[in-house]
Amino acid sequence: MSCLPNAPIPEAGDQVVLLARRPRTQELSDVLMGGARSMRAGKFHLVSRLSIERWSKEWMRITHHASLITACFLVAGCALFAPKEETPLSQAKADELTAVLRQREAAVQTMKGLFSAKVRGGLLPIASRVEGAVYYKRPNAMRLRGFTPIGGELFEFVQSDEAFVLRLPTMGRVLSGKRTEMSEMGKLARPFQLSVWAMGGVLGIGSIAKDERVKVIDEAERYRLEVYAPAGTGQPQALVRRLWFDRNTLLVVQEDRLNGAGDVDATIHYEDFRPVGDPSPAADQAADQRLLRPFKISLEDGHGQGSVQVTFHEIQPNPPLKVEDLGRISFHRSERDPQS
Repeated sequence: MSCLPNAPIPEAGDQVVLLARRPRTQELSDVLMGGARSMRAGKFHLVSRLSIERWSKEWMRITHHASLITACFLVAGCALFAPKEETPLSQAKADELTAVLRQREAAVQTMKGLFSAKVRGGLLPIASRVEGAVYYKRPNAMRLRGFTPIGGELFEFVQSDEAFVLRLPTMGRVLSGKRTEMSEMGKLARPFQLSVWAMGGVLGIGSIAKDERVKVIDEAERYRLEVYAPAGTGQPQALVRRLWFDRNTLLVVQEDRLNGAGDVDATIHYEDFRPVGDPSPAADQAADQRLLRPFKISLEDGHGQGSVQVTFHEIQPNPPLKVEDLGRISFHRSERDPQS
């Protein structure tokens, strides 16, 4: 049965010969196929002019409604996929995320780890693949050692509270200086500065200083924490870091380090979070979460000089460390990279 209204029956005055009544859908098909004639079952049918006009009006009505429905879907789709505006959150959320960072920092007093690193773009001229070990003691003592796949020593990087030493046996060179001067030590020191930042995601040393200001932005599945350095005399506070937290776990999954000009110095991605250490029977969910650490860290240089991917094989939180594990700093052979 057709749901469309029946066409009126032609009266005697109409010059039409009607041989058989046909379904309205078939009449519409006849009209759309470009003629008022069709052959079927050996009978010749004619469609009245009145029927053509009626079906034309029905077709216009149907297409009009279809256009309206299509327009509604398009408007709804645009509203659905339009970019969301950034929404600043309350100071309470900023305080919560800041507290999470401090808790994770306090959870690790010492650490040992074994890792592999892939270096691309010439960041490390001595090798593109490194097998390494890291030793750490809070607050700032760190030692990185790198070896070839067959065990040959490539480098040793030692950092204390204020100073660092970089030893490159294969090149016969030693660089040393203050930690704040590492960016001025040339291309050789650059990958180790980036490595220290990358290790921060494992060590939990990226907490917020008391004199730094923070702001939280809601980004759908993430929170973005912006960190501003203390303002200088007559100078506004500068954005120095951006951290992205997973909304559900509050784990830091990405970090941007910015320079004084506000440009991105490095971007770090943290992935493959796993629990480390022996679980405590009395540990609550928050304590277990503080001991989740990323086993894959990808770092991209903000100046386009290359990238580093670090994959940890083993992480031991809070082991006893010997003095020799952390190395020692000596300045008797210090030099600056002449290529800087």
